[in-house]
Amino acid sequence: VQLVESGGGLVQAGESLRLSCAASGFNFADYAIGWYRQAPGKDREDIACIGNRDGDIYYSDSVKGRFTISSDNAKNTVSLQMNSLQPGDTAVYTCAAYTSVDVFRANWGADYWGEGTLVTVSS
Repeated sequence: VQLVESGGGLVQAGESLRLSCAASGFNFADYAIGWYRQAPGKDREDIACIGNRDGDIYYSDSVKGRFTISSDNAKNTVSLQMNSLQPGDTAVYTCAAYTSVDVFRANWGADYWGEGTLVTVSS
């Protein structure tokens, strides 16, 4: 099983980044794929999740309206388009596989997860 994130980097405030999560080794279509982030010295924050079976989507209030999550079942890939980035968005972003979006929202734990990609937003 692998979840590999890509697309992180250094951008200025107001700019955009697109993260990708490439999954392999499990039945991608049966899972919800979520993104969480953790900044140095801060708690983990669950920010977005998409259900591949039912298309259910969740965003945290902190990213709603700025971030868009999408899934390509043919490519086993989930993307996170991040617009209007701010210094407060600086964190390591990690994707993970959950049995449903409800599990993600309830913080009941992921079945699989990647190693994360660093996003740094300068002011």
